[in-house]
Amino acid sequence: MRGDWTFVTKNSVDFRGQAERLGTKGQYADATIHAGLVCLNGPPNMDLDMQVELFEQALDELDAEADLVNQVLEITSEDEALHVRRYRLPDID
Repeated sequence: MRGDWTFVTKNSVDFRGQAERLGTKGQYADATIHAGLVCLNGPPNMDLDMQVELFEQALDELDAEADLVNQVLEITSEDEALHVRRYRLPDID
């Protein structure tokens, strides 16, 4: 979406809802179209260095596939490993 902005947050729940029920609540729950959401997930005490590491991974993912229209890109640090997940939100056909 030309001219629109993709939102980046470390507060995933407020924007995409609970992980178990994606899109049922949150700022993006009622959005029929959006320019994308990038969620940086880590421990509650995530420091700036970890945020930069997660953001760099997100940029690498976007280099491979830049289109995030109606998609969420989640980069999660868990057990010293990075996990990448991309999905549609809202999940409509």
